[in-house]
Amino acid sequence: MTQPGDSEARFDRRLELLATTLLALAAVATAWASYQSARWHGKQAEAQSASIAARVESTRHANVANRQVQIDVELFSQWIDAKANGEDRLADFYRTRFREEFVPAFEAWIATNPLETKGAPLSPFAMPEYRLAATMEAEAREKQAAELSQAVKTNIQRADNYTLAVVLFAMTLFFAGISTKLHERSSRVAILAIGYALFLGTAIWIATFPVSVAL
Repeated sequence: MTQPGDSEARFDRRLELLATTLLALAAVATAWASYQSARWHGKQAEAQSASIAARVESTRHANVANRQVQIDVELFSQWIDAKANGEDRLADFYRTRFREEFVPAFEAWIATNPLETKGAPLSPFAMPEYRLAATMEAEAREKQAAELSQAVKTNIQRADNYTLAVVLFAMTLFFAGISTKLHERSSRVAILAIGYALFLGTAIWIATFPVSVAL
């Protein structure tokens, strides 16, 4: 026949087992969340460095494009002056020195017969054919930098979420630990129930997070 004391002892052992299990689970989960937080902080730093590098490259290509535009404008202005003064030989001299990227826009502009055609583009620089590789590269790098900046924000948020999970799992450890110090069974049950509810809620929450692992 089972004695009341035996039932109470078994119940106490079950509570201790539940508390020990919760301590183990929360400890592992805390370590995992800490690892993920560190990983996402690392990814944030990588994305930030790449974003800065992309913006530096964008600025470099933009500066190159500005210099090329200045060259194109100067040579075209000299060509216009020579043509206006009837110096065809000098005009041809400048024409042969046009940059390769400028030539398609110049020829397309000449084809519009700008002196006779009303509403013709004012200069080759207004033509859609005037496209600089350096400008397009600068725009591509700037777009890349913007995408990387967004990745920085995303990775910071992910790291912060995992850090919050670490705090919540630490609270679970606290509840599991303090339950072993209490003598009143109802209090132990209540504290363990809170600990398990907090652990399960946090575990379900971080299950929706992206995971980063070192390969």
